[in-house]
Amino acid sequence: MLLTRESDYGIRIIRSLATDEKMTVKEICDAEHIPNQYAYKILKKMEHAGFVQSLRGRDGGYRLAKSLNAYTLYDVVIALDEKFTVFECLRDDSLCLFKDPEHPCSVHKEFERLQNMLVDEMRRVKMDSLLA
Repeated sequence: MLLTRESDYGIRIIRSLATDEKMTVKEICDAEHIPNQYAYKILKKMEHAGFVQSLRGRDGGYRLAKSLNAYTLYDVVIALDEKFTVFECLRDDSLCLFKDPEHPCSVHKEFERLQNMLVDEMRRVKMDSLLA
């Protein structure tokens, strides 16, 4: 599976912020065992996607921008990895030798079916139920 480390860390960041309290990057990293250099990059993407809110200043930090039930597991993953696929050959930029529209590969078709099932399931999972 190609769930990236970034997606994993993003989900953990949301888990850490689920208390609705402001947290510093250090507090998030300590609580979720995330390296600092990844956290800043991921938090910037998450802020741009509208998941977290950055609070500036001496008492700054991060908090959730919306309630956990406002978005799904899929929303979080796709915000951090726009090219999310379960199997490498499904990526547009993959070098799969059997990716021929004229003669579709039966394995590729099955992988697409499985990808679609997983995406559908991830869209059903609200973050509040995942982290309950």
